[in-house]
Amino acid sequence: MKIVDILIGKIKIPLKRPFKTALRTVYFAEDIIVKLLTRSGLVGYGSAAPTLAITGESSDSIISCLVNNLKPKIIGADLSNLEKVMNDLHSSFVNNTSALAAVDMAFYDLLAQSLNLPLYKYLGGYHNLVFTDLTISANSPEVMVADSLIALDEGFQDLKLKLGLNPSLDFVRVQAVRTAVGNKVKISLDANQAWGAKEAVRIIRRFEKLNLNIEFVEQPVKAKKLSDLRYVTQNVETDILADESVFSPYDALQLIHHKACDLLNIKLAKAGGIFNATKILNIAEAAGVECIVGCMLESQISVTAAAHFAAAKKSIVRCDLDSPSLLAENPIVGGAVVEANTLTLSETDAGLGIKEVLNVEYLKF
Repeated sequence: MKIVDILIGKIKIPLKRPFKTALRTVYFAEDIIVKLLTRSGLVGYGSAAPTLAITGESSDSIISCLVNNLKPKIIGADLSNLEKVMNDLHSSFVNNTSALAAVDMAFYDLLAQSLNLPLYKYLGGYHNLVFTDLTISANSPEVMVADSLIALDEGFQDLKLKLGLNPSLDFVRVQAVRTAVGNKVKISLDANQAWGAKEAVRIIRRFEKLNLNIEFVEQPVKAKKLSDLRYVTQNVETDILADESVFSPYDALQLIHHKACDLLNIKLAKAGGIFNATKILNIAEAAGVECIVGCMLESQISVTAAAHFAAAKKSIVRCDLDSPSLLAENPIVGGAVVEANTLTLSETDAGLGIKEVLNVEYLKF
């Protein structure tokens, strides 16, 4: 199956409410759409979300990479030689993982379609649905409580609270939400690299003393400071999830070797797609380290791809695939069916099951 053309487009989707973390405040989700055309007539979709604060990629850099670096290698590529094609792409440049992930998703979409299989069955077929948490943006305690109660009314029982903007206020935030939602609701925390190592230990130990029943704390310290992440992991009882610290299989190997975290967050945008995400998962499985599949603030195309990857594998223990629930509208026709905390994948639609992208502006080059 050979690729004969690639179309690159842009969409912009308003959010239900501003998305606030320790790194940024966002009002719209922007996505770069990749549409691959094949000689046989099959069409494959992928997408990439510009996330400068995490992957270092903007809309312009993703488009430039797709047009100047990836397109020449994609046109004419034979997907029956996936190992060769993917190794050629992964070895042709460094970083630009979101751009590569968009192409990777479209590749796997096409491969599963060629066999008339849903992608999750092509990848392993463990089950056809996954459950997600919902992210609560960093706001005043009153707003976070209100947002948490709305989430419970909508059917969510697993909340991730964004913190890190003000450590002293963070205690009030978490206590307020826990009191409001009760002890049966799962709560995890995400500091998005905002704390220093000793500060993180002091903060997390205080949460532990308050018996707030925190599932895990995500990326409390700077991504590149492996020794700091290890220090935190070794000095608290609460599980520590590495997110921004793990992009590649090598990163996963280093984190596990140095016992620098308890859990790994696999995101297709960081890994460069399913090809490398599978390698990260295999490393974690061999070491007995559990994994979570997460997402950026992105459209239903890439979230559907992540859901297929997660659903295919028994060892994915949790998902953070709430982006579709944060969007005010959905321009994607097909893909995962999102109902509150459940993403259900069709057992009959081949590939990702994406039929069309509405309101997309395909670019001319």
